[in-house]
Order: sequence, then C-alpha cells, then structure tokens
Amino acid sequence: NQVETEQLKEKFIQRGYQLVDFNESADLYIVNTCTVTHSSDRKSRAMLRRAARRNPGALVVATGCLAQVDAAQLAAIPGLNLIAGSQQKEDILDLIEGQVISRSESEPLVVCPPLVAEKKLPPVIYSKRHERSRAFVKIQDGCQSYCSYCMVPFARGPSRSKLPEDVAAELQQLVDLGYHEIVLTGIHTGLYGNDLEDWNLSRLLRLLFARVKGDYRIRLSSLEPVEIDEELLEMAAGGERLCRHFHIPLQSGSSRILRAMNRRYDREFYYKLVQDIVQRVNGVAITADVMVGFPGEEKKDYQDTLALLQDLPLLDLHVFKYSKRPGTAAAKMEPQVSDREKEMRSTELIQLAEAKKRSFINRQLGQELEVLVEQRVGEDSFRGLSDNYLELEFSSPRELTGELTGELVMVELEAMENSIARGRLLYGSFLIEPYCHDTHQEG
Repeated sequence: NQVETEQLKEKFIQRGYQLVDFNESADLYIVNTCTVTHSSDRKSRAMLRRAARRNPGALVVATGCLAQVDAAQLAAIPGLNLIAGSQQKEDILDLIEGQVISRSESEPLVVCPPLVAEKKLPPVIYSKRHERSRAFVKIQDGCQSYCSYCMVPFARGPSRSKLPEDVAAELQQLVDLGYHEIVLTGIHTGLYGNDLEDWNLSRLLRLLFARVKGDYRIRLSSLEPVEIDEELLEMAAGGERLCRHFHIPLQSGSSRILRAMNRRYDREFYYKLVQDIVQRVNGVAITADVMVGFPGEEKKDYQDTLALLQDLPLLDLHVFKYSKRPGTAAAKMEPQVSDREKEMRSTELIQLAEAKKRSFINRQLGQELEVLVEQRVGEDSFRGLSDNYLELEFSSPRELTGELTGELVMVELEAMENSIARGRLLYGSFLIEPYCHDTHQEG
C-alpha cells in the first residue's frame, strides 16, 4: 500500500496537483484502504469520515483492498465521491477528472470490476526523490495461495508480474535519482514471473545486477519458505548487491495448525530452511511473521510455536493476533481462541522477539556492516540500516555530518546500549580515503 500511495502521489504531482498533509484542508482526499484485519477496516472507515468532515466541499476517494471486497460498506459513508477497486488505482486521476468532477449525483461512483490476471502492472517512473531514504519497486501483485485466514486473494486477485524490462528501467531511474537501497516488493513477491514465460525472482535479480548501473543494493520483501531457491541463497552468500536479509513468514510452529492455515510447509521444513540459510550466508538476518490465536490453536500448538522460535537464530519477529475475516475458510472454524489468550501469547512472543534481537546484535559485535544512513539523531551522530537489517546509531567526524544522509557507509558495530546497536563510521563511497577513527583529531 505504501508503494502504491507513492505512485499515486507521483501521478498527481506530474499532472500539476499540490500535495498537502492529510490533516490540512484539501480539495481532494484519497484513502488507500486496507482489509488485512478488522482493525484495518475500522481505521480505513475512520479516515474516510475524517476527510469528509474536514472539508465537506472536497472530493473524497476510497480505493484499495477494502474498496474491492466491500464497496457497499464504504458507499454508506456520507461524503464519498468515488470508490475504486484494487486494479483501478492507476486510473483514479482519469476517473476524477473525466467523470467524478462533473457528476451531480449524491451517491459515489463505484468502479470495482472483477479482478483479472490479464491486467499487468504498469511501469512507474519517478520524476524526483521522495522523503524516504529507501525506494520501493513493486514487481508483483495478487496471490492465489488462499491461506485460510487471508483476504488478499479476494482483494487483490491472481498473481501478476511487472515486465522485467520495466522493473530494470524503474530501478535505474531510482538509482539515478540517488537512491542507494531499493526494496523489491509485492503482495506475494516469490510468485514473480509465474505469469511470464521462463521468468522467476532469481532470474530477475540476475538481470537487474547485470543491467542497472550505479552504487546500490537490493533488499527483498517477504518470501514464502517454499519459494527461496538455491540461486537466491548463492546470490546472498556471494557478496553481490543482495542484502543479507530474508523475511520468511512462519505463522505457526505447529504442523497441525499450518495444515489448517493451508500453508505449504511444515514445522520441520521451516526449521531446516532457516538453519541452511544461516550456515550458508554469513551474518544473515532472518525475520518472521507469527500469528497467535488461529482457530483451534491449543496450548500444545502454541508451545510448539514458542519452542521452535526459541531454537531458531532469528533477528526479529512480527507478532500479530488472528483476526476473523468474513468470507475466509478460517472464519467458519471452531473453536475461536479468546482475546485474553491471544493477548497473553502475543505478549510472550513479543518479549521473545526482544531477546532475539539482543542476541543477534551481540553475535554481530565487531563486524563491519554496510549501512544506509537514514537520519541524523545528534550533532555528529546518525541512525541507519545495515544490509542485514540492523538499525544502529553511529558517530562521525563533524566535518562530514552534512553529507551522510542517504549514503552507504561502512560502520563497525561496537556495542549494544539499551537494546540499541551502536558503532563507529569507517568509510563510505562519498570519501576519497577511508576515514580512520584512531588517527583523526576532532576539534
């Protein structure tokens, strides 16, 4: 959603519109809705009501996943002018200027046709840098895995890939604009190429590394366990531009629950995969999604999850509580786990995640890490993100403090203070000679 929102912004800017903060009075409000959980539904509706109240004369547009799966619910919100489905996001500007502005009807225009695989992802070329230090390229959309708890296939439709040539052109443009880290993302990134002849994610990466010139690195968004192949591991281990970070959803450490979720692996497969990656890719960071409270999750199932996570050398966990989504297979499953039990399990796993992070940082002490500088946090100190997904703070010589944000630099990880990784600047691509901390006199 963040990537698509940035793409929408770019289209409006190129057409002459001026962007303002959502909290300011505007002539047009667009809410890119989400329906992953009941909470995201509620927040999306609240944002739309807020926009309609802020300026009753403004145009208010709802798009995205909730618009696709439940346009009728959104149409009942007073003040909406357009409801556009997931595959109509790129058409919103034309719909507004061509139809919505001239409409006299009080009810919103609803454009949410059935989702189709034939509608490919269009290329997106940005005219300038946006506020983030990292850039994102959406290479894929849709999913047909139908995990029993998930609304995504209903909200996004079948998997569709962006053409390799368009991905390369988009990446080159972002590198030329000065971005040094590009995140390849999608709804189901590992399915890239399944709708193209003889393409997959590994082949796309080989093409990008060969064709796109400049000083950059590539990070992959979430990958399913069964979609991490030999070639991906070779690239991560071989010192190429691929970041040493894999986000691999686990969801549950109980094979019984994984079957009920319609996941395509079991506990043993996940364990062996993570151990194999850690052994082959030095310093690799692995993060995971974990769900608690799936229908029928008994204490033994949860204990299986807890034990597996305790055994695995992970960097971090994204822990979330099961949310009943209408129309999914899991919504009909019994018994539903109580909110109290979900909260207890979630709290315990979040505490485990903190311990995992501290342990990973300690294992990395003394290592030299490539860091993308993201922001200044003091007169001569900065915060950045390493290629293996460590957020860390480091100091730098004062005469360089104006040049670092957005750059790739080498930092030695020296210590951990209050769960924060801290290091010192060694050198970066912006320096002619390596900076030596031991011999530099700071005045």
